[in-house]
Amino acid sequence: MIRYYTKTYRRFIELEEEKDSAWIHIAPPFDQGELSSFAETHDIPLDFLVDSLDIDERSRYEREENANLILFNTPLLNEDIKDNEAIYYTVPIGIILVRDKIVTITSRENPIIEKFLEDRVKNFDPKDAKLFVLQLFEQNVLRFLECLKKLNLKRNLIEQELYNSSKNRELKQLLRIEKSLVYFVNSLSANELLKMKMKRTDLLNIRDLEYHSDLFEDVIIDNSQALEMSNVHTNILGGTMETYASIISNNMNAVVNRLTVITITLMVPTLVYSFYGMNVDLPLMNNKYAYVYLLFISICIVLGFLFFINKKR
Repeated sequence: MIRYYTKTYRRFIELEEEKDSAWIHIAPPFDQGELSSFAETHDIPLDFLVDSLDIDERSRYEREENANLILFNTPLLNEDIKDNEAIYYTVPIGIILVRDKIVTITSRENPIIEKFLEDRVKNFDPKDAKLFVLQLFEQNVLRFLECLKKLNLKRNLIEQELYNSSKNRELKQLLRIEKSLVYFVNSLSANELLKMKMKRTDLLNIRDLEYHSDLFEDVIIDNSQALEMSNVHTNILGGTMETYASIISNNMNAVVNRLTVITITLMVPTLVYSFYGMNVDLPLMNNKYAYVYLLFISICIVLGFLFFINKKR
């Protein structure tokens, strides 16, 4: 689906045709023929559109004679309820700068794009393509930070449950968080390299624009902060998983130890009475109080064994 937008008299409106539009947004559903026709009409390489739909595509930019492509990754909530899937994953957003228009393309419904479609971003004007790109970067970093806070809160809640539970459900949830953080670290690293390269080459031609340059610098700093937070959360989660694995191992050792003590304790009376089950002459075999004596002897041996074990601890 190809949609056209512009902003006039501070009103953000959707147009029926491309004429007079400043922003063109492409999102599912669409077919290959529609993309090919759009690329040919606007003299855009078809690879710019196709690559933006590949969820495994890394952040980068490309220059062509008539268009520039900027590709960066953004987090999305995973709607798959499987226990082995990440809570969040990342997908690319493609930005194509062509003549006097800006084209965005995504393979999934995206909360960042939705913010702009609902005109909920301050000072947003699609006619200012340079500022629009920087605002997309800014909202993307804020989205990463928001998701990181949610993941950290969820991790803290799961850790509290782990102190009172040994079920696999909590471990599976920690694994989902760990997978999400891996996606975040990789995407934020690639996004940071992209922004640093764009700043060095001045792709947007904003070096002499103070407001745009300051905003871009703030975005780069925030992206570095998000990357550092992702690494910290990953390290904390890794330490938590290792600590909990050690706790489980210690608990299992304690259970095995108790079972061993119980087994030996029950074995002592059985061993004593087994001797008197044999068809041989034994002491006390003709005594009518033999059962009481044997019971007393067994209890004494068991108590002596328990005293010895307790002293060893």
